[in-house]
Amino acid sequence: MGINSTQIRQEILAQVQRRGVEKTICPSDVARSLSPHHWRDLMPQVRDVGISLAEAALIYVTQRGQIVDPKTAKGPIRYRVTQKGLKAL
Repeated sequence: MGINSTQIRQEILAQVQRRGVEKTICPSDVARSLSPHHWRDLMPQVRDVGISLAEAALIYVTQRGQIVDPKTAKGPIRYRVTQKGLKAL
């Protein structure tokens, strides 16, 4: 596939920044934009990069509108940019 963590990080940040602080994106949106035909294979990497971005306080990971711990969250999650994340990239 050839997509690395840096590319995923940049794509997550670009998408959440475009959406703004009030809206979220689905991790699958990131995977689909980077690998339209093999996006499911990319999902574990996207989630791992999402964890590191949340730990760096660049994004929030949410479920049903509530901020959750990305390491323990089960099921569908979404990403939202933080104020610090607005300045990243």
